Amino acid sequence: MTEQRRVLRTEIPGPRSRELQARKTAAVASGVGTTLPVYIERASGGIAVDADGNQLIDFGSGIAVTSVGNSAPRVVEAVHKQVEDFTHTCFMITPYEEYVAVAERLNELTPGSHEKRSALFNSGAEAVENAVKIARHHTGRQAIVAFDHAYHGRTNLTMALTAKNMPYKHRFGPFAGEIHRVPMAYPYRWPGGPDVCADQAYAAFTQSVETQVGVDNVAAVIVEPIQGEGGFIVPAPGFLKRVADWCAERDVLLIADEIQTGFCRTGDWFASTHEGIVPDLITTAKGIAGGLPLAAVTGRVEIMDSVHVGGLGGTYGGNPIACAAALAAIETMRADDLCAAAQRIEATMRPRLEALAAKYEAIGDVRGRGAMLAVEFAERGSAQAAAMAAACHKAGLIVLTAGTFGNVLRFLPPLVIGADLLTEGLDILDAAAGEVL
Repeated sequence: MTEQRRVLRTEIPGPRSRELQARKTAAVASGVGTTLPVYIERASGGIAVDADGNQLIDFGSGIAVTSVGNSAPRVVEAVHKQVEDFTHTCFMITPYEEYVAVAERLNELTPGSHEKRSALFNSGAEAVENAVKIARHHTGRQAIVAFDHAYHGRTNLTMALTAKNMPYKHRFGPFAGEIHRVPMAYPYRWPGGPDVCADQAYAAFTQSVETQVGVDNVAAVIVEPIQGEGGFIVPAPGFLKRVADWCAERDVLLIADEIQTGFCRTGDWFASTHEGIVPDLITTAKGIAGGLPLAAVTGRVEIMDSVHVGGLGGTYGGNPIACAAALAAIETMRADDLCAAAQRIEATMRPRLEALAAKYEAIGDVRGRGAMLAVEFAERGSAQAAAMAAACHKAGLIVLTAGTFGNVLRFLPPLVIGADLLTEGLDILDAAAGEVL
């Protein structure tokens, strides 16, 4: 395991990373960007080591993917064993136990005591696309309702569900039809203020759907219990429960996109639990497999089993190596109680972030749950968030930006990060604020 301490041997990025970035520019399509062009050679726990020997503190986890830490021991062991056994057969041709075992774990862990079924895929966008397919097939309806500030992926259908134009949708249309957008209960930016946000947003939701879409046309409402790329927006208290109740009363399916929030990230196995909702369908990916590509749709048995045989699948979906990694990652989450670890991370980070907000008027909001936290700058636009991120990167702290307005700094440390590294990362953030704000 890499020594868990920050080490800066060169400037960031160093000469070897700059050399590799030049090769990237010459070989990789320019549409594939890089937030921080340091080229990683190894990583574990809360540290990533670049090609110049710099050891950076990781507050990004590959966008909430390496929640159990990079190269987590159980995951490494499981992957090694599976590679030796076999690497692929295609589950739809000659199946294997690992796929079945992952489905069993998902059926057990996801919210609700009802009987469930799962199907495995490769990416979060693919899971969302299949959830929509399943909802439409089961209900016989076509309309899907999504929210402002939502992010659901980069395929044609999931771009239609995604709210933000640049960089996700710009000039990539036309997009899939029968997608309808409604306001999100975004307390910090709600025109009437946070106290009326839940009531007014719910009224806007029902009015839009009932008058502009027609309830009888709606297959599903899809929502992130905490919006990810939109800026870690935690909906106003009670809003999602009212939406869920509305769906249940009208036989409209509720799809929870837990791709970024799932697997202990928010201090519980799934963020839906915090909201008191039990989705009909839930999509997962990112933290599920310790860094290997895997995604899933899990849902009520009568919904999932309504699709005809052969209607779901894909060549690589539920790859055996990724499934082995997922089983090991889930075991790590259970054995090491990473839900409690996420709660401890919040207990350390939130007071420090709130102290920054009290000190600097530029910071308008602190929000999130567990180890999924963010600060939003009052001024719309990316300048302050980008400057803060750049200052952190220069000092050896990996942080990410987000938000519809590009003005959110988000934090997704690995759930296994040590207390000393977490504190040091927050100290770097403090120094960056003093420099930028």
